[in-house]
Amino acid sequence: MSIVLNQVTHIYMRGTPYERTAIADINLEIKPGECIGIIGHTGSGKSTLLQHLNGLLSPTSGEVLLEGVNLKGKGPQILQAKRKIGMVFQYPEHQLFEETIFDDIAFGPRNLGLSEAEVENRVRLAMSFVNVDFNSYAKRSPFQLSGGQMRRVAIAGVIAMQPSYLILDEPSAGLDPKGRSEIFAHIKQLYRETGLTLILVTHHMEEIAEMATRLIVMQKGQVCLDGAPRDIFTKQRQALVQAGVEVPPITALLQSLKKRGLAVEDTVITVPEGIETIAAALRRNKPC
Repeated sequence: MSIVLNQVTHIYMRGTPYERTAIADINLEIKPGECIGIIGHTGSGKSTLLQHLNGLLSPTSGEVLLEGVNLKGKGPQILQAKRKIGMVFQYPEHQLFEETIFDDIAFGPRNLGLSEAEVENRVRLAMSFVNVDFNSYAKRSPFQLSGGQMRRVAIAGVIAMQPSYLILDEPSAGLDPKGRSEIFAHIKQLYRETGLTLILVTHHMEEIAEMATRLIVMQKGQVCLDGAPRDIFTKQRQALVQAGVEVPPITALLQSLKKRGLAVEDTVITVPEGIETIAAALRRNKPC
């Protein structure tokens, strides 16, 4: 089963002088097990699109189906479907509110009516996934943590709900490079070990390049590119520029080196691949 969007349009403040179309005629299918990266310039419609995927927003026209259930409206079937989707907003640490880390992560599972033993089991698993030690941190206040640790605790709260689909809206926003690297390492581990469907929005192209199995590029409220990240980053650069986004830095570097005469592979999109192709080129050019 999958998430399907059929001709989805969303208009903010419809019928007023401030009316604005955020997304228009979106047709998408998100299949189980995919890791989808969504990129685009600020104002391209990314966040509006994400909020339709879990029913936070309803389309002005069109429909969003989650495993065959239309998310528009209310009712037990719709509520059950929405519980399959977890969403981590930008700066999720602003959503922390309980007195202890345990209670904050346990909030969602408790609302599902689970036994306290199952709640604790889920909290332990979620904390383990984000590398926050249960014995050291469970009873501490989340507000005593660093920014990166708070981010991980907030993500753990969503993981504890055991969603089938996980949506991450700029999960590394505001973090330093070390914190950003740690967050994405945990996200990659989670994706590998659980098999959930991951939908990721980020401005960091190198992270999309390393994780995504599929790339969606938004421009002016519509999908302008949809395909394999390697194909889009290496063959559609002009279209990316028009959409206000760039290729991963390593790809731009290799394309520049190739123009300067170094025999490197310019279809590389990840840093490990880039290091390997540059080293190979230098070895070939090394004088005897």
